[in-house]
Amino acid sequence: MSDSELGLFLRLRREAVTPAEVGLPTGPRRRTPGLRRAEVATLAGMSVEYVTRLEQGRDRRPSTQVLAALADALLLTPGERVHLHRLAKGADPGFSCRGEAGPNRAVRATVRALLERLEPAPAVLVNRLSEILACTDGYRRLAEPLGLLDGVRPSLARFVFTDPRARTVYPDWDTVADEQVAALKQGPGRTDAHVGTLMDELTVSCGTPFTGRVQTLPGLPRANGPVRMVHPQVGEVRLTYETLGLPDDDQQLLVHLPADEASAAALDRLTGRRPGALRAV
Repeated sequence: MSDSELGLFLRLRREAVTPAEVGLPTGPRRRTPGLRRAEVATLAGMSVEYVTRLEQGRDRRPSTQVLAALADALLLTPGERVHLHRLAKGADPGFSCRGEAGPNRAVRATVRALLERLEPAPAVLVNRLSEILACTDGYRRLAEPLGLLDGVRPSLARFVFTDPRARTVYPDWDTVADEQVAALKQGPGRTDAHVGTLMDELTVSCGTPFTGRVQTLPGLPRANGPVRMVHPQVGEVRLTYETLGLPDDDQQLLVHLPADEASAAALDRLTGRRPGALRAV
């Protein structure tokens, strides 16, 4: 992980905002992607030197007022604002948003009932280590032949980074890998001893494809988006996913839906579902 996750996040967000988005003119000779540090400093009402210190990790404990000003200048979303404050607080030694609690592997009865209601959609429950805790039968039929459910404690991150089948399963492997790293870093990652242990394991077993992402990606995964999977029985399946957070359980429910008619038909063949019917009879 980089020396300053806060600095990395601020730099990447600065580079992602265009001058036009904040009402600044776009000059013909801009070499910097996004905003310049001087522009962020002006928008946030602080010195360029201070913005530079923050990005370089030489100041890791800005005040809440500074964080609010930077969030406004960089047009951060509510989720990004929360992440920014967590990164700043995470610079304090021994701080963890989750304290000493280990990863929650218990599945509440109401969550199991929710999964049953989601059939036949492919839905999976994971914890902060990306361990698969429960899933619908629709997800099992999709994922089991791919190897995603192999092992005593299957993990999405371990599959993506350590299983050679992953690059065939995911045609857009780079994007999927980015999302897995972003999810592990969210919080931020290594201030949680359990996440840190998993990241150490992936560092050793995968090397640069993992560590390069840790050093360059902010820890804020997408809550929804497209994903392509190649299945041995039905070929390529195009899905869209939505992430439903269960914050009190420190778990997430990932629900997948077909992105087109061909993928819907493929999922129906996997689950035995007839078009227009809730379940196969």
